[in-house]
Amino acid sequence: MVNAESVVSAESVDPCPVVLLASGAGTLAQSVIDAAGESDSPYRIIALVSDRECEAVAHAGRVGLPTVVVRPADHPDRAAWDRELTRVVREFAPDWVVSAGFMRILGGTFLGEFPGRVINTHPALLPAFPGAHAVRDALAYGVTVTGCTVHLVDSGVDTGPVIAQRAVDVLADDSEATLHERIKIVERELLVDVLSAAASGRLHIEGRKVHRS
Repeated sequence: MVNAESVVSAESVDPCPVVLLASGAGTLAQSVIDAAGESDSPYRIIALVSDRECEAVAHAGRVGLPTVVVRPADHPDRAAWDRELTRVVREFAPDWVVSAGFMRILGGTFLGEFPGRVINTHPALLPAFPGAHAVRDALAYGVTVTGCTVHLVDSGVDTGPVIAQRAVDVLADDSEATLHERIKIVERELLVDVLSAAASGRLHIEGRKVHRS
């Protein structure tokens, strides 16, 4: 006979609470939400927060997630918007925050509230091609390999510690749209993989180095 007091079942461990930030079509956010629906997922999405009405907000609403829109235009300056965004996300009490296509730079108040707990994706192999036009810049530079990066967010633009990267070949006839679409496929898989590791306590941060156990 198994002594029940000596066994901790998988069902007794609550999934890690995660808040998503998203601004656009929501394909990244949707992949994270869909993966959270798996019975063995180590995380659960507790809310989606955006800076605008968008498809990401609509999809989250359709699957029953709380959504909040914090519009920059509703606040006197960027600092005030950042404080309100911080307040809104804080109320959900997430262990991790995931920027899944969120097209705003997070300020010091927000990052100070969730230090080392904000994850972002970028469609290039950082530190190459940071910024909003990474795929276009990679094509213009003439690289034959690019890819995607999942990293922790710091106060810079795409400068936080790298957690994981995957390469994507650039084809001779690629346009920005075709290359970006292939990167997105890899990016969605990598983000779910990294978030699952984070939610399971398998990320170990040492300065700029992030190890997964």
